[in-house]
Amino acid sequence: MSKAPRQHAPRKRFGQNFLTDDSVIGGIAGAIASRESDHIVEIGPGQGALTEALVSSGCQLDVIELDRDLIAGLLAAFSIHKGFKLHSADALKFDFSSLVDGDKKLRIVGNLPYNISTPLIFKLLENAAIIEDMHFMLQLEVVERLAAQPGNKTWGRLGIMTQYQCEVEHLFDVPPEAFNPPPKVQSAIVRLKPYQQSPWPACDGNQLRKVVQTAFAQRRKTLRNNLKGLINGDGLEALGIDPAARAETLQLTQFITITNATNV
Repeated sequence: MSKAPRQHAPRKRFGQNFLTDDSVIGGIAGAIASRESDHIVEIGPGQGALTEALVSSGCQLDVIELDRDLIAGLLAAFSIHKGFKLHSADALKFDFSSLVDGDKKLRIVGNLPYNISTPLIFKLLENAAIIEDMHFMLQLEVVERLAAQPGNKTWGRLGIMTQYQCEVEHLFDVPPEAFNPPPKVQSAIVRLKPYQQSPWPACDGNQLRKVVQTAFAQRRKTLRNNLKGLINGDGLEALGIDPAARAETLQLTQFITITNATNV
């Protein structure tokens, strides 16, 4: 199995924390369970810790790396694999649809820097139709928001919009000492699996995004106050929703009900 050189000093400006714990790497690889028939895209391969496990399956593997100082080491370690291709690029600006060949969907994996994780997830959700699943290492707080349920302070726009499009599974936590350098926060692995067929085909995703963003604009205010530009208190009551409730108490299905009522 190829090994990328590991003498590169982690860079704070790229939010780099390199995964070094072999048992954690094995756990992530096991959760992904890459197959020869897969087309996997790894975001931020870093020093190639997970790349080694992925490429050994014989899958088609595209990796996207922003730090140019890591490029030579990754190419030296993995370019011998015919399915390996490296893109020196910013994942936030990358066109993921350019990687699609025919009707084969992409499997996305990565240890995402904390400072770009939320915008990158939203970008990938826009490409959900071409994605089979996603496995990410994220800050534990972000995973808790993705997997949140109503009535919890972590329930908000990120969890609602992700769960509207995907099944979300919080797989396991990863301690700081699994990295070099150890981050100051806990991390976790999450699996996001876009629905093949939406459970809510009649719902307009753009309108839902607008409703959710408006409802959570001021978390301590009631739905009546936050949503008054979209629907009044009587309208909410007609839908069986308490206008005096706060957004964090509503189920996803209730947000969809409001969306369908306001999308006229």
